[in-house]
Amino acid sequence: CVLAKCLEPLPLGKEKDGKQWYGLEDREIRYRHRHLDMICNREAFDLLVTRCRMNSQVRRFLDDEGFLEVETPVLQYEAGGAAARPFVTHHNEMHTDMKLRISLELYLKRLMIGGIDKVYEVGRVFRNEGLSTRHLPEFTLLELYQAYVQLEDMMDVTERLFRHVAVTCFGGPIVKAGGHELDFGRPWQRISLLEGIEERTGVKPEAFDSLESAKTAGTSLGLDMSEETLIGGIMEKLMERFVQPHLIQPTFLTGYPLDTSPLAKKMPDDPRLVRRFEGFVAAQEVANAFSELNDPMDQRERLTVQAAQRGAGDEASHPMDEEFLYAMECGMPPAGGLGIGMDRMAMVFAGTQAIRDVVFFPTLRPED
Repeated sequence: CVLAKCLEPLPLGKEKDGKQWYGLEDREIRYRHRHLDMICNREAFDLLVTRCRMNSQVRRFLDDEGFLEVETPVLQYEAGGAAARPFVTHHNEMHTDMKLRISLELYLKRLMIGGIDKVYEVGRVFRNEGLSTRHLPEFTLLELYQAYVQLEDMMDVTERLFRHVAVTCFGGPIVKAGGHELDFGRPWQRISLLEGIEERTGVKPEAFDSLESAKTAGTSLGLDMSEETLIGGIMEKLMERFVQPHLIQPTFLTGYPLDTSPLAKKMPDDPRLVRRFEGFVAAQEVANAFSELNDPMDQRERLTVQAAQRGAGDEASHPMDEEFLYAMECGMPPAGGLGIGMDRMAMVFAGTQAIRDVVFFPTLRPED
């Protein structure tokens, strides 16, 4: 009995130990023809299946915590919630351009304003930016929001979520990946961004009091500052170059610049900075969280600044979203918010340096 016609032979690999073996080593073919990769390479099959199980465990954890999973629009008139260029499409019936979402944030906050105190979504987002080993234009993002909590509560949720995934998918809180033993069983290290920069570069916090002194500090470290227009952008550039490569064990970096964080609350003792952290594991950024800004007057002022930057040519700046501002003016509770790149999480647990390894069908350039 013939179950299916097989018109193409499976790839024949190189000779090993005097024998021919079937398999795929060419990464371009593996990513472009994932079905062959899964048939021929058991490790690839197991990795992708484990990634699916990780997604399931993330949802199970949040459901057990009392969060409600929702769905929000992919097509939007204003794509906000992150610093990124959107993809633009056209709605024929309404004769108007629309954008693919770059974040889940602003609609989830509307639902929190409407009374859902613990809400989350796991969904695809789209950013019209470059391809690299760590970035794809289409990726899976988790965002959650909880009313009446602060940044420290988001740290607690992050620690427990990663520990839950490690235990349920990898057998325990210590995971061997990428040549490291990653310990998710203990509290994550906490370092302020400015302290981390000073420790790794010698640049003191006062260097970021003005744009010129910040650019001077960056130039002294051999970085190109010609395109930098924001103090916060320089701070984050120094962090990525000099601090991030050393963040192997789970770590929170805290105290991010105001001008690159328009949706987060200011720090009471330093208005240049906001109540925000990014989580790092194995030198990869895996999480981003705020004490969410809920003052609509402050939010309008910040979006006005963002709109001016956008008008000056910065396509990644946040748009002026009047519908979101109206929702905030109806009364947004104090809240904590957390975003986790699900592909990055999978990369960390798998110990791979290529995001394409953990995505079934990654975006690739067209074949010649």
